[in-house]
This record gives sequence, C-alpha cells and structure tokens, in this order.
Amino acid sequence: MLNRRHIRVKVMQTLYANKSAEEISLTKDLKFLHTSINGMYQLYLLLLSIFIELHDKAEDYIERSSLKHLATQADKNPNKKFINNQLIQLLANNKLLQDTIDKHKVNYWRNDFEYIDLLFKEVRNSQLYTDYMKTKTSDFIDDKHFMIDMYKEIIAPNEKLYEYLEDKNLTWLDDLPAVNTIILKLLRKAKPNSEDAFFVPALLKDKEDLQFAEDLLKKTYENKEALNKIIAERTNNWDSERIAEVDFVLLEMAVCEISHFPTIPTKVTINEYLEIAKEYSTPKSSIFINGILDRLVKDYQEAGVLNKTGRGLM
Repeated sequence: MLNRRHIRVKVMQTLYANKSAEEISLTKDLKFLHTSINGMYQLYLLLLSIFIELHDKAEDYIERSSLKHLATQADKNPNKKFINNQLIQLLANNKLLQDTIDKHKVNYWRNDFEYIDLLFKEVRNSQLYTDYMKTKTSDFIDDKHFMIDMYKEIIAPNEKLYEYLEDKNLTWLDDLPAVNTIILKLLRKAKPNSEDAFFVPALLKDKEDLQFAEDLLKKTYENKEALNKIIAERTNNWDSERIAEVDFVLLEMAVCEISHFPTIPTKVTINEYLEIAKEYSTPKSSIFINGILDRLVKDYQEAGVLNKTGRGLM
C-alpha cells in the first residue's frame, strides 16, 4: 500500500517533528516512525469504513421510513439502489475488512456516529445522488463511478470530517492526500469478483521497505554531523537561517541516501526528494534542493567516491 515515497515522507516527518527536541533519542524516533507508518494504515481503514457506515445508515433509514405511521408509497416501496450498489456491497459484506478494522481499533464511527449522519445527509441532498437514484438498477461500472464521485465530491472535501481527523491524530492531516489517492486508486481497480483481501492490502510491500525506513532514519541520525558539513560546504552563499527547516531535513536525507545507500540510483533519490519538496515545502524548494544535490553528485563523480553498485545506478 505504501510506496518508497510515502516511506521517505514518514522519515522526513519523524526527523522534522523531533528536530527541536531538547534531547534527541534514536529509540524514541524509531518508535515515532513505526507509530506514524501504522497511523497511515489506520487512517486508510477509518476512511474506507465510511462506505460501510453509510450503507448501514441507508438500510436503517429505509427500515425506519417504512415503519412510519403515515408512510408514503415511496417509504413502503423504496428505491434500494444505493444499498444494493455492487461496490458498496463488496465493502459492507467484507468480513476480513471488518476484522482488520476491529484489530486496529479504528471503529470510531460507533461512538462518533454524528459524522456519518452528516455525511449521509450530504450524500442524500446531493445532485450526484439524485441523478444516480433516477433508476432502480445499474451495472458495476455505474456503481463504481458513483462511489468514486461520492468520495471525491462529498466525503474527501468535507470540512467537518477534516476537523474530526485533525482532533483524532495530527499526523493524519499530512497523510490525508496520500490516503485519499490510495482509496481512489483502489476503487478504480475494483472488480465485481474482487476478493476480500483486495480491500485489505498489506501496509508495506515487504520487510525490506520497513528496513529501508529504519535504515534511512538511523543513518541520517547517526551521520548528522557529517551530512550537515557536506550541505554547509555547498550552501556557503546561503544564510542558514533562510533555508526552510523542511528543506534542510530533506537535504540531510537525500545526501544520506546518495552517500550510504549504494543500491538506490542517484536519479531516483533526487527525483523522489524533489517531488516531496514540491508537496511539503515552499514553491522554490525543489529548485534549491536540485541545485545542491546536482552539485554534490558531480563532486562525488569527479572525486570517484560515488558508491553505487549495479547497472545504471549512477
């Protein structure tokens, strides 16, 4: 589920969060990193479970409406297209997904049901819902398009939900764009016969990804003094106080990766940190970082100390 860029962002957030700490502890930072990575998975589960809650809310709404003393014909013979949506059914009937939500203890909507009520009301009052419910049947493609649009137009941009997530976990706000992208990508790839496990992807591809996260944090931490010297030598025309803190952390990580990770191509390293800078720092940060890293790589190549193994890793 998480790729190497997500992992680099998590390491950056860890280093940045503890940059001003009076006493820096690698043990504490590693614990923070693990918690932060797991927190991203919890956010994924929490947001995906909104679909299940909306499905259950719709079922309850239909049942209550049919039992009204003065029930209308529409109440007695409701349009069940929403609750019969094939994609939402795959989620609502997914035991593995529900077990995983319970395991990670993110079934918050049981207590915070007012947010589901709010989202349900917004969905029902939307033009998207009105257009979708004009017919009583649809195919899987139509159902999938509706679910994707509902997430993009109603769930993801909801300000109350945003505030709720901020109150629950501060790091979730940084994770939100990436998790939204992961969910939308998953919905687009869903098929009528998608198995339960499709909606419960592994947090990391393999143990190597977790090892990479830990090694990047450790080596940046352990070589901090040397890394700072390397950066200082190539930013001597810059006032250190003018360099954004995020940029400095990204430079530390990138220089560490170029210097201490022989199997990662320098082009990959530079491109990854430029993309992260574009998203998390100032508009001109990527240009600044690119200039420093480009100069460093040329210096290393001229000195014959660019330690890269394998084909095409220069």
